[in-house]
Amino acid sequence: MASERWVFGYGSLMWRPGFRFAERRDATLHGRRRAFCIYSVHHRGTYESPGLVLGLAPGGACRGAAYRVAEADWAETYAYLLEREQPTETYIEARREIRLDDGRRVPSLVFLSDVQHPQWAGALTLERQAELIAGATGLSGRNVDYLRDLVSHLREMRVRDVGMERLLAMVEAG
Repeated sequence: MASERWVFGYGSLMWRPGFRFAERRDATLHGRRRAFCIYSVHHRGTYESPGLVLGLAPGGACRGAAYRVAEADWAETYAYLLEREQPTETYIEARREIRLDDGRRVPSLVFLSDVQHPQWAGALTLERQAELIAGATGLSGRNVDYLRDLVSHLREMRVRDVGMERLLAMVEAG
């Protein structure tokens, strides 16, 4: 349908979209991967004690959730997403093709990591990621809770992300 609008979520949008949608499907985005690559100074950390949040880093593929939004709800949804996803403008808004779990390929709104942004953390070691996540809390709560939610919801989607599970084990081990 020409009036279909899709949004791709790979982090908290998977379990807490916060907007009205007409359909939810598991989906895959190729060419980007889920990574803790953004320093969080708002939602999951502060400027004094930054945490880490997920971004879509270049390379690989990412399983996530796709939401079809009715045209009548798009303006409100889009405004909400900009406020939620762009408090410090660490992401680049883009349209990318995603593959839905039923085989359809649809264009979708995605927020890609801006590798030029000062909050871009890049490829940190798991040890450094665990250290930052364990000690950070922001306006949306403790950073470790965000990681726990991620691992839990990936498991619900039957996605085994060994790296994220290992990171959670490291944070919980202290």
